[in-house]
Amino acid sequence: MDRRQFLTLSPARNTRTTTAFARTATGIAPYTGSWGTLQLIHLLKRTTFGATPANIKAFAGMDMQQVVDALLTLQPDPAPPVNNYGVDEGGVAPGATWVRAKMGDEDLERKRIGSYKAWWTGQMINQQASIHEKMVLFWHNHFVTETSMVNDSRFIYQYNLTLRRLALGNFKDLTKAITLDPGMLVYLNGYLNSKGAADENYARELHELFTVGKGPDSAYTEDDVRATARVLTGFRVDRDTITSYFNTTQHDITNKQFSGFYSNKVISGKTGTAGASEIDDLLNIIFAQAEVAKFICRKIYRFFVYYDIDQATEDNVILPLAEIFRSSGYDIKITLNALFTSEHFFDPLNMACLIKSPADFCIGLCREFGITFPTDYPTQYQQWGAIHSRMASMLQNLGDPPLVAGWEAYYQEPAFHELWINTDTLPKRNQLSDSLISDGGFSGLRIDPIAFAEKLSNPADPVALVNDSLDILYRVGVSDTVKEFLKTTILLSGQNTDSYWTNAWDAYKASPGNAALKQEVHSHLQSLYKYIMDLSEYQLS
Repeated sequence: MDRRQFLTLSPARNTRTTTAFARTATGIAPYTGSWGTLQLIHLLKRTTFGATPANIKAFAGMDMQQVVDALLTLQPDPAPPVNNYGVDEGGVAPGATWVRAKMGDEDLERKRIGSYKAWWTGQMINQQASIHEKMVLFWHNHFVTETSMVNDSRFIYQYNLTLRRLALGNFKDLTKAITLDPGMLVYLNGYLNSKGAADENYARELHELFTVGKGPDSAYTEDDVRATARVLTGFRVDRDTITSYFNTTQHDITNKQFSGFYSNKVISGKTGTAGASEIDDLLNIIFAQAEVAKFICRKIYRFFVYYDIDQATEDNVILPLAEIFRSSGYDIKITLNALFTSEHFFDPLNMACLIKSPADFCIGLCREFGITFPTDYPTQYQQWGAIHSRMASMLQNLGDPPLVAGWEAYYQEPAFHELWINTDTLPKRNQLSDSLISDGGFSGLRIDPIAFAEKLSNPADPVALVNDSLDILYRVGVSDTVKEFLKTTILLSGQNTDSYWTNAWDAYKASPGNAALKQEVHSHLQSLYKYIMDLSEYQLS
């Protein structure tokens, strides 16, 4: 599903800067154009999962920089996941957290991992007006681990905390923390890496996937991989303390020679506990390369802006953004601030050009419509888990990307995010939205269309109701013909006067306990939102 098949910009959005050789010539100069609802919702859709009416209202009186500052605010650690599987297994009572308990058997670990996945989904649904949750997902797709291979729920949770705590901090610090994270040490065999039998698994991914990448200017060698593996010998995991540690007897104390790509640097072998500090020497060598910043900025760009990086984008956006990244000492927040306040980010051509990931679709739907989840933890976890399972069926299983490179839609040329949509996943998206807007609901969850409409500026006015709904739920300006259809055919039931809907709404508001009046409004809004969510435009972010 190529968005160009159905994307038609309205005249108001059809003004952009272009050249004959590129999508757009805009760069990272500060954005000085119009700042209104259109730009605000674009920013919210890209940095959070969905743009809720409450968030839009809260930010409406702020300028662009104030909103970006709020979005780039790190959030505190959430309460940890709990035993939602019922019985007192492994010494953890129902409702108590298992994150510091002893490792369980295979069956218990499977249950705890299910608890973890549901919990993580819940954090996304209940996120504050912050980019924090989206950055946790971004880094999960970058520093990939798979629960199915780690198989220790405590390590898996600790890995999530590592991403969470450093998501908006320093990328070099994050890289070191992930390198020593127990979950990653297990996932890529770092805990087996020993002198005389160096395991190159993590070492290879550190270069290829995590730092310098495979770009045109990345020229690390196999000797660099082997030297890196030797640097990282000796790190082990402790399943009792749920930590990693350094075993001095398993560390390679010989010198490690790097290639010309890394300026022929040599890391002098160290003995005893000092051997653990060789990782700092290694990261200093790697992070001295300009390619690190370029590689990460390309990934940030594809995740938050658009998948196609042509030469103009490389020159006008990636290279100057990478220079900001390097000169800031690899500060993630400073780099994101530059991107999200740039003219390029708000270029009309970069709006509504991403197909929603399953997380964006499922979590965004729940958040934008304000779907109510129960407060009792057994039902809450069951329903969070149901949303997680539906995302997984749409090809995004949080906690278990298909490959160490992450989900293909974020990197696979030439289709990129178009891979999210196929003949299996698109019907599943429609089935979920249809179920949630229906009276039957989905797994005990349902959209309350009246509650959503009440959050809009003037739900009694059918024109305002349609416009406000489309502003939040769509990123593509639809034609006046479509708007007229939504109003006349659905809200007015074919009547030629707007007063038909206004009278129905006012009558319900005057007597909300009247079942017949409520049903009249409810059924029309159900039809309206079902139709809106079934159109292709709803798949765009």
